[in-house]
Amino acid sequence: MLEKETIDLERTVIVGIVTQKQSEEKLKEYLDELEFLTVTAGGQVNKRFSQKMEQPNPKTFLGTGKMEEINVYTREHNISTVIFDDELSPSQQKNISKILDCKILDRTNLILDIFAQRAETSYARTQVELAQCQYLLPRLSGMWTHLERQKGGIGLRGPGETEIETDRRIVRDRIALLKEKIKVIDKQQGVQRGNRGAMVRVAIIGYTNVGKSTLMNLVSKSDVFVEDKLFATLDTTVRKVVIRNLPFLLSDTVGFIRKLPTQLIESFKSTLDEVREADLLLHVVDISHPEFEHHIESVNKILEDIKASDKPQIMVFNKIDAYKHLEIEEDDLMTEKTNRHNTLAEWKATWMSKLGSDNALFISASNKENIEEFKEKVYESVRQIHITRFPYNKFLYPDYHEAVEKETDEEEEI
Repeated sequence: MLEKETIDLERTVIVGIVTQKQSEEKLKEYLDELEFLTVTAGGQVNKRFSQKMEQPNPKTFLGTGKMEEINVYTREHNISTVIFDDELSPSQQKNISKILDCKILDRTNLILDIFAQRAETSYARTQVELAQCQYLLPRLSGMWTHLERQKGGIGLRGPGETEIETDRRIVRDRIALLKEKIKVIDKQQGVQRGNRGAMVRVAIIGYTNVGKSTLMNLVSKSDVFVEDKLFATLDTTVRKVVIRNLPFLLSDTVGFIRKLPTQLIESFKSTLDEVREADLLLHVVDISHPEFEHHIESVNKILEDIKASDKPQIMVFNKIDAYKHLEIEEDDLMTEKTNRHNTLAEWKATWMSKLGSDNALFISASNKENIEEFKEKVYESVRQIHITRFPYNKFLYPDYHEAVEKETDEEEEI
């Protein structure tokens, strides 16, 4: 059984570059993530290639020598796919395809492929297809490179261009159709959101694979799909949650990632509307990940892109049970202490202390550690928003939930 699964995995190599803006350490981190993405998509990484350059080669991304090295390796080891860590331009993809006799993907294409695999609902599939079409449109010419090898002759003058133009028209028409379809669904979902009344909305956000869905299941007692892979959840799930006597809406959103394709941000705008329209954001962070600080930066950058960075946030540092710090021997005077040597107590004394006890929580969703403290702080934050919105309920508050439950009496899943 295990032997068969190994055979079915697509053999790949991954490629990245070291530049003035991207150090070797940073590249290793990106390639680790790219490998995880590749495994999630159903591939097996056989080797990594990297090259130091001032900037990517505008023609082939890498230098001639490195491209030849990859070419030799792919032929000798029967590699079917080469995946580049950065997005390739249409001309780069076309030129690389002439050198390497295998499938060429970039990070964007890989993420789109994972989204296509993970899309369960009609809406998610429509969003992913729109992103794929937008990505494909400028790259159609690369699909007709076999015609460039023809030297002309009877019946071979210009058919390639005709085919490309036909395909471009088909893809443009498809994009227009998908956009119209998304508009209709967006309108329906806008009505749904409006029907939820004035209940306080809380959105769980964070980097992909940090435990958002696990936390959602724990708090709302729902059954959102959970898996230790990237982008396990694509569809936004909304549940009504009651903590003590206070009801509110809790939504689990799609995970963010560094270098998130712009096509996905565009096509998933409606899904991200749950974040835009939320009253409170629970920013979940996997503190056991060595680069969790960069994950926080990436999520905040995307929040800026979708104009949601000004919303109140509670930082929820998850997976404290899995956190392990690097230790330095007492007599070791050579090793310089870095953030990775911090204990949890030391982390709490860093910039995290400026967040204050009301805006920083340390939990383990899988082991249910500090969950009661988490619920209490969410309750207090939601209560403050609620009282601001309904000041007349400040004293009659304990009985208010009965009226709200009549207004919104069902669980919703988008």
